[in-house]
Amino acid sequence: MNFRQEVKRAHQSLNYQSLQNFYARIFSSHSELCSLISDDSLSTDCGIKLELLHAINDALRGMPSIIHKTVLKSIINSLLEDRPSLRSEDEAKALFALLQSPVFAVQRSYTIFAHVLRRAATLPPPERVLLPHYFRLLGGDRLRSVIRHIAQFVAIRQFPPSGKVLPPPSKSRWWIPAAARVLALINAANESCSPSLIHFSELYNMALDHVDLLKEYFLWQSTPNKFSYCQFPFMLSIAAKRYILTKDSEQQMILNARRSLAAKVSRRHPPQIDIFFLNIRVRRSHLVSDSLNEIASKQGELKKKLKVSFLGEPGLDMGGLTKEWFLLLVRQIFEPDYGMFVYHRHSRSYWFSTEEALELNEEEQFAMGNAGDEDLTQAPGLREYHLIGVLMGLAVYNSTILDLHFPAVCYRKLLSPPIPPPPGDESVLLGVVQQPTIEDLAEIMPDVAKGLSELLSYEGNVQEDMCMFFEVSLEEYGSVRTWPLRPNGDKVHVTNENREEFVALYLDWVLNASIYRQFRAFYLGFHSVCASNALILLRPEEVELLVCGSPTVDLAELRKVTEYDGFRPDDSIISNLWDVLESLNQDLQRKFLLFVTGSDRVPVGGTGEMTLKVTRSSGSIEDLPEAHTCFNQLVLPAYQSKSQLSKKLTIAISNAEGFGLE
Repeated sequence: MNFRQEVKRAHQSLNYQSLQNFYARIFSSHSELCSLISDDSLSTDCGIKLELLHAINDALRGMPSIIHKTVLKSIINSLLEDRPSLRSEDEAKALFALLQSPVFAVQRSYTIFAHVLRRAATLPPPERVLLPHYFRLLGGDRLRSVIRHIAQFVAIRQFPPSGKVLPPPSKSRWWIPAAARVLALINAANESCSPSLIHFSELYNMALDHVDLLKEYFLWQSTPNKFSYCQFPFMLSIAAKRYILTKDSEQQMILNARRSLAAKVSRRHPPQIDIFFLNIRVRRSHLVSDSLNEIASKQGELKKKLKVSFLGEPGLDMGGLTKEWFLLLVRQIFEPDYGMFVYHRHSRSYWFSTEEALELNEEEQFAMGNAGDEDLTQAPGLREYHLIGVLMGLAVYNSTILDLHFPAVCYRKLLSPPIPPPPGDESVLLGVVQQPTIEDLAEIMPDVAKGLSELLSYEGNVQEDMCMFFEVSLEEYGSVRTWPLRPNGDKVHVTNENREEFVALYLDWVLNASIYRQFRAFYLGFHSVCASNALILLRPEEVELLVCGSPTVDLAELRKVTEYDGFRPDDSIISNLWDVLESLNQDLQRKFLLFVTGSDRVPVGGTGEMTLKVTRSSGSIEDLPEAHTCFNQLVLPAYQSKSQLSKKLTIAISNAEGFGLE
């Protein structure tokens, strides 16, 4: 029958008998279902008639409940049937079709859905690997629908509603592990696509933010063979992972503080409150050198809570001085005069300088040399890289956002491997991207990456037309330097036959070999603070979010948490304020955020985690300070019109340098 015409006729006549018979027949047997949707001539679609399968499922959404019940009864029969006649791939095809069924969107179907999930999760390996291949055929919207059904299934089983709709947890402990394993197959399918079908955050299950995350983490650490959500980190939100990392760090901080206290007591020294903190004392005039010396002398205290003080200046660090220290130190180290990082204007990102590569001999230029841990505090060229790594680690553990502009590949390197080897073990290369791609290079040097792509696809004679050698030339600080990519590379022509080798060596040189010593120091600095198994849970993109925050400003969420002193939320001046802010472009909104918080990015938990206080201030318009002022003095009652407020506010935040609000 013509399926769509039959659906239309049934809706018009309200007679669904033929469709009920059709659904009962195809879902009562996996072999019947496979016979309907399979077509071995469709090699590009893995032999599945996707259009027909989608039509069957889409039509089912608008069917009466009697047909949904019929489908569920038929699926039960199909799960109970013997399948000796099924081909190996047919079982995977049938389960792929069932997992998309809209009948599993409701709670009353979960007992059956659980068995479908278990059957899919326990397929023999040769058949199970077909499922990610099939999932890749789905578009983003259909894949989201499958994920949504499974995520809701997990949430309701984890936090069952009142009533007796679901079996008791003691009889359904396998439900969530089965669902998690199917989600793992979907995640594998999504990760294997370039670009991915959906953003990785769409696999987050926000309901899991409310489970006992530390219990899950310690269960994962102590009993790896027992189910824990940490075995499936793609299900855990970045907020959940940050909570685990923070709590783990807090326990390490407490442990270090206790050790310091015990050492004080054993030496009969009077204990002081300072032993519970990492106290950094620096001079503004010697910011980098003082910070290097402080961190080098307090390596064993890096996991304590950070407190910063500027020598010769009064004041207690309630968070503001720490933010200022981070801000000023990062700004100074990234200055071109320091020669550590090169700014690439096309990608608007920084990358490590290859200055250290000049000091390598010819043999070292083709193999990544190691610098032992002890060299990091001695070699002038590496100390600052180690310091930046420490700063990033301290920022994560102290919930501070840094104004860093590294490409995404930097965070991949930072998790390669996620847990460093034991001290003294130099057999493992640290911070090395395996098989770097042109896409990785494009994050730093898009113009160079485009040139390499054109080289690979060039149809003419590469040697005669391009006259290239096995060399790499990079411009840094206004001068161009050239290095051979292999011994005597300046005499080896790039040809059509060896151009793939040339591109591979070029990528490895830029992203790994030429900066290995610098990045190793940077890597060890970060992990000297963030040495935690919780890092295994994180994706590189999530590490970047923890360090740098999100660039998206949600003013509606910020408005919900704003407090007022001397104003009411419905005052006209307050309404005008938010109207003006919402009318600004994203760049000015971020500058406003920088002006009132010291950072133009939003913490991992979103704007809802921030605090903003608008205070009525006395004074005249003439007394209004310029950009270096507290925001509360901008919101004077005299500014009753939007135009006045908009003009003054826009000028102020356009020139703001990041002075915070109390």
